Formats: sequence, C-alpha cells, structure tokens
Amino acid sequence: MTVVAEEGLERHFEHTIERDQRIEPRDWMPDAYRATMIRQIAQHAHSEIIGMQPEGDWITRAPSLRRKAILLAKVQDEAGHGLYLYSATETLGVDRADLTTRLIERRQKYSSIFNYPTLTYADVGVIGWLVDGAAICNQVPLCRSSYGPYARAMIRICKEESFHQRQGYELLMTMMRGTGAQKEMVQDAVNRWWWPSLMMFGPPDADSPNTARSMAWKIKRHTNDELRQRFVDMTVPQAEALGVTLPDPDLRWNPERGHHDFGPIDWDEFKRVLSGDGPCNAERVARRRRAHEEGAWVREAAAAHAAKRRTR
Repeated sequence: MTVVAEEGLERHFEHTIERDQRIEPRDWMPDAYRATMIRQIAQHAHSEIIGMQPEGDWITRAPSLRRKAILLAKVQDEAGHGLYLYSATETLGVDRADLTTRLIERRQKYSSIFNYPTLTYADVGVIGWLVDGAAICNQVPLCRSSYGPYARAMIRICKEESFHQRQGYELLMTMMRGTGAQKEMVQDAVNRWWWPSLMMFGPPDADSPNTARSMAWKIKRHTNDELRQRFVDMTVPQAEALGVTLPDPDLRWNPERGHHDFGPIDWDEFKRVLSGDGPCNAERVARRRRAHEEGAWVREAAAAHAAKRRTR
C-alpha cells in the first residue's frame, strides 16, 4: 500500500470517528486502534469468564431452590457474555484459543475485582449490587463505542447486567429484613467490597495510560474518574434505602460540586492485586487452566463433529 493510499484510509477512519459512526471489521483501522480493541475486549471477556468463579462457589450452598436457580442463571449469563465478547474480539483477527492461552499464562489481565473471595452468602448479593452496579456504569456508555461488534454485544450484556444488579439488591433487601446476624453479614460484605468496587473503574485519569487515546477514538465516552463519581452518586441513596453504611468516613455530599466527596483509594492495593498478588489470583487462574485442560476432549469432539458434517 502506498503512503498516499494509507493517508487516505486514515483520514476516512478519522472522519468516521468524528461523525460518530461505527468502525466495522472489514474497515481499515490503525494498528494501534486494533491493538487497543483487542486488549480491551479480551480483558472484558476474561473478566466475565473468571467472574463466574466467585459466585459459582455458592450455587450448591444457596439457601433455597429459588436462590440456587437465580444464581445458576446469573452464572450462565456471565458465560454467555464471555462468548459474545470473545466472538467480537475474533472479528479483529485473533483466535479465542490464543486469548485463553494468554489468560492462563498471565499475559493478559482481567478485572481485579474477581481476585477477592466470597466469604459468605451475603457476598453474592453485594457482588450483584456493587460489582454489577459498577459494571453497568462502566459498560452502558460502551453501547456507543466506536467499534461496531463491541458496541452491539454490549447492548444485550448491559440489559442482563442490569437484571443482575436488581437481583443482588433484592437479595440484600431480603437479608436486611431478617435476623441481626444476617444484617451483620450484609454490612461485613459491604465493608469488604466497597473499595474494590471503586477500583473497578481503573486508575485515576492522571495515571491512566490508555484513557486519552480511547476517548479520542470514542472507544470510551467518559473517563475513569467521571464514571467512578457517577457510581458513588448512584450508590449512596441505595445504601441508605438498604440501611447499610458505606465504609468511608469521608463520604459526604458536596453542594458546591453537586456530587459526593469520598476518601482516598488505596491504589497500591489495586496495583498489587492487578499484578497477581491478590487473595485469589493464583486460585482463579489455576481453576481456569484446569477447566480449559479438562475440556479439551469436548472441543476436539465438537471439531470432529463439525468436520464430519461438512463432508456430508
């Protein structure tokens, strides 16, 4: 390709972004844009698949058949989200098997939130309320992402995540109408998950290496700090309705800003967990590796069946 032709393609790409139109798989795109989309969508897909583990541990221990069915359906949804996202990533020219290899070899990351343990059944509700609530704040703007397959996948994912958030809130509301021990269990879970939920939005804007470029390409529509503030403002009245206390003594309404002020986040912990030194990092990746290895025969059988059908 000549330099002139490439310059013309780049101008067309930039004009497409400026007009708020979608970049599609067959469109020309800069290598850096492609690499950014592969990194972001793959990380999102990995997070959905790894995210099945913390709640999946409670399916057999949920207190009723109804609660078991709800949790089973949610974990199944998360598996589907991972599949949608791996499919979207493959439109960029990568293979999901390679992405899985990168994950289990720790060459690609997933959300740091899934490296914390679920110690009690209340954690299931708090994950639905806080973790899925944070995911919704982060992901709804992605429905307008500049890359078409990603944006379209996010529409269904966000609808289901919204349902998960309401399920978690309903579970916590039920427990907060229960015994004193149940109320204490909910408060303890909130204490443990609040700060990791704020970390889900990524590092502060000043320390985020990818935000500026992602905003310019309209992959993202809001910065990390903007989304984090939106989540805090949304969550405070919900906590008051539940009757739980968010574990931040600096949390208060600021009438001048029109937002809630909140305390400093321990970014050293965020970096430590993201780099692999969290409470459950090794366990999460080991279980994913084991599932991949034990499922090899299923993939081989499916491939053989598909090949057999093509020859008929």
